[in-house]
Amino acid sequence: MEVKINREIRDYTESLFFGLSLRQFFFSVLAVGVAIGLYFGLRGRFGLETLSWMCILGAAPCAALGFISYHGMTAEQLLWAYVKSEFLLPRRFVFYSTNVYVEALKKNMHSYEQERMKRHD
Repeated sequence: MEVKINREIRDYTESLFFGLSLRQFFFSVLAVGVAIGLYFGLRGRFGLETLSWMCILGAAPCAALGFISYHGMTAEQLLWAYVKSEFLLPRRFVFYSTNVYVEALKKNMHSYEQERMKRHD
């Protein structure tokens, strides 16, 4: 008897249907549905070989969504991270240095300078 143990506990997925997780099973069924829909929707317009390639190309993105994982992110999380980094967040970061000590003592420094000026006059 052999028990498979993942190196990382976060990599654990529970198998529900046919050895697939619920997410993988759902997107697999969706891919089959898209392929069937494309077949019946386009079978009168194209030949069998072209139609089979269209079904494969139409179902591949749906199937990939269930199986793709990059740096621990699902396909939706990866897409959202891409949209945020490319379109929503600024591309150029500008750094303005501030001297915290000068900012904290600015009021005292101003009063010190005024007293010093009064003494010189």
